[in-house]
Amino acid sequence: MTSKMIQKEEIENYLIVPAAEDKSASLCKELEYAVRLGNEYKGKTIITFQSSEGPLTVETTVWSVTERNIQLKGGIIIPLSSIIMISF
Repeated sequence: MTSKMIQKEEIENYLIVPAAEDKSASLCKELEYAVRLGNEYKGKTIITFQSSEGPLTVETTVWSVTERNIQLKGGIIIPLSSIIMISF
């Protein structure tokens, strides 16, 4: 899978759509770690998500996770259903 690397501030320029496979349930532990990494250690997480233009990747700080979304630094929201992959 090839994805385009973008800056966090560019996310609002794209239409985020659900990924072909909803992996939100299987990403639970990674999401919890991403929040801890961001809040306690100011560490960044690499997130690949689906947009209408194809997969996009961003390296950013995850501030919180809700039942349906992740919130990034700056108040940017990405739906869990659009996340393809998380890495550190």
